Amino acid sequence: MSEQRPGGGAASAPQARLSSDLGPRAASSVVMIAAALGALWLGGDVFILFWLACALALHWEWQTLIDAPRFMARFLGGAAALVVSVALLRSAHVASALGLVAVGAFGLAWLGGPAKRIWAGAGLVYAASVVISVTLLRVLSRIDGMEAILWLFAVVWGTDIMAYFGGRLIGGPKLWPRLSPSKTWAGFLVGVCSGGLLGLLCAVLTPGAEAAALSPLFVLGLLAGVVAQAGDFFESWIKRRFGVKDSSKLIPGHGGFMDRLDGFIAAAAFAALVGWMKSAGPGFVAIGLLRW
Repeated sequence: MSEQRPGGGAASAPQARLSSDLGPRAASSVVMIAAALGALWLGGDVFILFWLACALALHWEWQTLIDAPRFMARFLGGAAALVVSVALLRSAHVASALGLVAVGAFGLAWLGGPAKRIWAGAGLVYAASVVISVTLLRVLSRIDGMEAILWLFAVVWGTDIMAYFGGRLIGGPKLWPRLSPSKTWAGFLVGVCSGGLLGLLCAVLTPGAEAAALSPLFVLGLLAGVVAQAGDFFESWIKRRFGVKDSSKLIPGHGGFMDRLDGFIAAAAFAALVGWMKSAGPGFVAIGLLRW
């Protein structure tokens, strides 16, 4: 039976799709955005602990999803590697932190058994990448750390939210139906362009912003939006590979932390890599990202 409007007519298909999960999804989004912004504002150890908690949740979901042997050993071993590597990173021992993640990944690969070795080790790298990236951008960067994360939030959230609405309200041809049946070209283009524009707006409002940097930052925002969408597809491929709909049920309307952070993980790693390549060291990653 079709859904009825107050005036008696049937609601359109896009409106029906939009309303089905919008309530819990919006409520969860508001809570998560508030928590992320609060941690960003406080900075320092609060910021690191917030993202470490996210990384631990990602690690738990991934190791659960792949259904490899010795789950508890894999989870506890990976969790210990995450905690110690973040402590090393907090003291600016970047190489040691990265090395420990690599060693931990090899250990988890051994624990995962012959059929799941690569998957077990890759999960730790996936979880560690987000906390390492945002710590490099926000905590270790001497200048522009908060601005860099705000720019990243604007790009990823703008891409994610507007892709959701654009895809459901406009519809049209599917982007990659075999991998993600709900995603459309319209949603992809609306999301990426919106993310780039919101990132540009964030850059314009940043104190000391230079006009010469705006065009490169807009292009960088578009690229980061594409990377975020690629991260979304990557997570969809993993779930399809292991035959699950959601990575977990921890977040109402979103599934799990992998479902919610898939695009942000990819975009954060991309932003940290770009900033690192343009900077003079770990203390200048945010400057390398934002100053062109």
